[in-house]
Amino acid sequence: MELPGLAFALWMLICFYASVGGYPNGKVREACTSMIPCHGTSPQLSPEHTITVNGTEFKPGDSIEVHLSGPVFEGFFIQARDAEHLESPALGSFMLSDRRVSQLLTCGRTKNSAVSHTSKAKKKHIKVYWIAPGDAPKRVQFLATVVKKYKTFWVKIPGPIVSQPSALSPTTPLHAISEAVSTSHPVSYLSKPGDDDAYLCVGEDHGIHTIAAYLKGRSPPVLDSEDALEDVSWRLADGLLQCSFRRSICLPAHKGRFNLDASYYIFLADGEASEGGVIHKHHHQPLITNEMYNVTGKPQDIGGSRSPRLIKAHGALMFIAWITTVSIGVIVARFFKPVWSHSFLFGKEMWFQVHRMLMLTTVMLTSISFVLPFIYRGGWSQQAGFHPYLGCTVMALAIFQSLMAGFRPSRHAARRQLFNWFHWSTGTAARILAVVTMFLGMNLTALDLPDPWDTYTMIAFVTWHVGIEVLLEIHSYCLIRKVEVIEYDRVQILQSLTSAEAEGRLFKQIVLTIYVCGNIVFLIAFLAAINQI
Repeated sequence: MELPGLAFALWMLICFYASVGGYPNGKVREACTSMIPCHGTSPQLSPEHTITVNGTEFKPGDSIEVHLSGPVFEGFFIQARDAEHLESPALGSFMLSDRRVSQLLTCGRTKNSAVSHTSKAKKKHIKVYWIAPGDAPKRVQFLATVVKKYKTFWVKIPGPIVSQPSALSPTTPLHAISEAVSTSHPVSYLSKPGDDDAYLCVGEDHGIHTIAAYLKGRSPPVLDSEDALEDVSWRLADGLLQCSFRRSICLPAHKGRFNLDASYYIFLADGEASEGGVIHKHHHQPLITNEMYNVTGKPQDIGGSRSPRLIKAHGALMFIAWITTVSIGVIVARFFKPVWSHSFLFGKEMWFQVHRMLMLTTVMLTSISFVLPFIYRGGWSQQAGFHPYLGCTVMALAIFQSLMAGFRPSRHAARRQLFNWFHWSTGTAARILAVVTMFLGMNLTALDLPDPWDTYTMIAFVTWHVGIEVLLEIHSYCLIRKVEVIEYDRVQILQSLTSAEAEGRLFKQIVLTIYVCGNIVFLIAFLAAINQI
């Protein structure tokens, strides 16, 4: 009587384990219908990976090359389905190009109708071949589920739509593009209204399709079911796409379109479109006018920016803080104690007052800059990668450093040596992380400084700063070597305060002047780049 109960318990344990353990070996037949991995969390929106094909038409028996690519991922699951009924079973069969990273699966009654991973090994690109079945529908779309990490995955990433020749004709290009555009991205909406009128110029088959559309929040464009544009013309030369059209100022109310007898902000975005008319999310922030303009007014150069003003201010303040004030403050504290040891400002040694003023300025600028992206985004950004996490760490270290400085022991206190070590290590960590954070922030879509100019310029600044510090260290070392008796009782962890350090005052002042001028040049270069985007 105990055996059936034991068997039932073992069966439940096996089922439970299978449901939460994931499928690192890619045996995901249980997900054939939903394409959802059993990882216990909800899928992500805004996929990072794309599916591409080498053709847009097929006949039964044809082979189509399918590529899945994007940032490093661990698992994947690819199917082809009827584009008109995406909940229908998988269609056709696949062939592999690399059995080490991919394997064939049978979903439903169709053999080899899906492809998945073979292990959790990191990969960035998958290539397979899809064989069209004899009973294929007129239009087929590829779908993929991608697992970046166990709890980070995307489900049913929409890929290109391929069609049989009978499904395409010169008289129906708008319908084909409408289907492709409307399924090119998963829908996600803003928490507040943000509707826009849009006009798409899509290059396909050596021609340009100009289409009216509208946007709801951050969802994909919804194409106008009726042709609202007149006198459409286009030109494509030297990689430059131009299109023009006319539209009635006022449209019927039931269309829900904007009337043009008012002032609006104007957006201009560009991006890629794959074969089949599928448009992809633009890689750069759209060019946005700084104010509203009358669309039907006289033609004028209205200008604009690809970066919001709050994000520009965020980047500018961070550059001022971590390229100028903090760098000069560190140089002054490390090498100018003996130079300005007998000069006082407001009752304190001048080097200390200058250092403290620059560091407090750094904390103040960083604090103001820190809140600007949150004001702009209305919360935490899920699209900025590691940049916000590192930024929060830098902010925390800057505040901790200033608080720690407020409890600095006296010069001859027993704890002064320990304080010096903590003060130096915290400040150094904050500076290193700040540079890494700026490296990452310069290439985010909301700022996106010119590439690769921004990277080379930041590398040049780091080299410049390290070179100046090394030069002053060598100079200090050479002075110490010249002294016959070293005042050991005045040696500090971070800076030697021997009489040798008082020598070479003119050299240090010249180096500091050159360094400040060089930092200002770097700062102006970055601020000018921010102003131009």
